Amino acid sequence: MLAPHDPFIWVRQFLTRHSQRIRMQRVVIAEPYKFVPPVYSEWWPTMLRFILRPYLRNAFGIHAVECRHVERLRASLAAGHSIMLAPNHCRMSDPVVLGVLGMEADCHLFAMASWHVFKQSRFQTFMTRRMGAFSVLREGNDRQAIETAINILVSRRRPLIVYPEGAISRHNDLIEEMMEGPSFIARQVAKRLKKEGKPGGVVIHPVATRYAFEGDLASTVGPDLDALETELSWQPQHHRPLVERIEMVGQALLALKEIEFLGATTSGNIFERAEKLVEELLVRLEDAWDVKDRSGNAMIRVKRLRTLILPDMMAGRVTPVERERRWRDLAAAYYAQNISHYPRDYILREKNLPERVVETVERLQEDFTDVTTVHRPFRAVIQVGEAIPVGTERVRDEFGDPIMAEVRRQLQSMINEMAAERTPV
Repeated sequence: MLAPHDPFIWVRQFLTRHSQRIRMQRVVIAEPYKFVPPVYSEWWPTMLRFILRPYLRNAFGIHAVECRHVERLRASLAAGHSIMLAPNHCRMSDPVVLGVLGMEADCHLFAMASWHVFKQSRFQTFMTRRMGAFSVLREGNDRQAIETAINILVSRRRPLIVYPEGAISRHNDLIEEMMEGPSFIARQVAKRLKKEGKPGGVVIHPVATRYAFEGDLASTVGPDLDALETELSWQPQHHRPLVERIEMVGQALLALKEIEFLGATTSGNIFERAEKLVEELLVRLEDAWDVKDRSGNAMIRVKRLRTLILPDMMAGRVTPVERERRWRDLAAAYYAQNISHYPRDYILREKNLPERVVETVERLQEDFTDVTTVHRPFRAVIQVGEAIPVGTERVRDEFGDPIMAEVRRQLQSMINEMAAERTPV
């Protein structure tokens, strides 16, 4: 029972309020960008630690968090290094889960977060800033965000979280292609430290977070599939195995999008059809916007498109008709990015890791209804990787940036190790 004089009673009640569904955030904001700085106070993150675990449990269904190899982060803190944390990003709960890592390492954290995170509600902006987050405009060159990140790391007040995948992947066991922004920022910090003659170095710690679903699959996602099948005007397919029902819903939703964007359904394997639709959409958009560089995965290609489509919309320099056209292109690009997050053979007809099944149902819900159920109980495991030293010079080889390649290698290796601990059902 909370005491009546508890100054945080309103925060506790808000953040621990039972939630069954999560509405997806507005990811694309077509208005003038304004940098949102962090709150540098140590008091707020200290106080918010008291509601961190209840918030994870009630808002996201995460009932336990385990941290591994925290001593690696502690060693870098003790050495006086500038520390960047480079985590994978598969669920909306990731930043809050990393707050538990900060508690275990006895340090607070700063975080670079997409601007849209600060445009959802006044309360979310208020709390996110006080947890140490600041905005970055993903659709442009945000010098304020980069300078803020550099200053934080040079001052060594706290470790800084930067998500190298660039967006939420929505699948826990596969690491996406790395953006090179984190290594660029780290090199600038190394140059500044060298110029100022400060001791210590700059390191990047990959941080792998993996979620394990520990409930009953059928009773948890069965009602979600009932609702999706009803939305499709079907009778609930209770006579079919769970994964077969998921496949059928996936095929139906894909067919609807093929008709919307291609005018007709196509034939073949569902993954081949999805890959064909993604490529068709991206090529069509890249042709329309005269994109020269078409390398990288769908997420990287969509980011390039948004940097071309959004600036004039944000500045109010387009007519209503042109604005509507651009919104259509943004919606198509966003869908192409989403459908690319259904990895081939991620779930099988038999013997699946339960969290993969839950993730797939959540993606179907999000793509079809823009709302996902809060499934429970989950257990999160956080593992800190080995420190990667960063120098002042940019080095590249045939595979790109070696630093980010090592970040990805460590992340995937740690995720694979944690997945191997799980028993398929």
